[in-house]
Amino acid sequence: MKINIQQEDNYIEIGFGGAIDLSTSSDARKNIIDVLEKNKNILIDLSLVNYIDSSGVASLVEGYQIAKKQSLKFGLIGVSDAAMSVLKLARLDQVFPIYNSIDEYEKQDV
Repeated sequence: MKINIQQEDNYIEIGFGGAIDLSTSSDARKNIIDVLEKNKNILIDLSLVNYIDSSGVASLVEGYQIAKKQSLKFGLIGVSDAAMSVLKLARLDQVFPIYNSIDEYEKQDV
């Protein structure tokens, strides 16, 4: 799994690439929680994720729950077809705020 982190003005973007599975989900979880511990809004770019399993989904759910408790914004952007099919299967596409792009997020964040 590849990880790219970018600090923006009102949020931190974490981009994941490759597979988020049992062997990599702990790294994904750690990066998500590290951002939330800084009390920052978070956007997670899943456009380069070609596989995500239940442990990867659990990392996203945990991050979303922590963000909600802290009144922080949490969103997914550019969700790949592979990741979206798993989110839809778990009906999490109805739970997570999902944006096609950073521009779409920023327009709705005004």
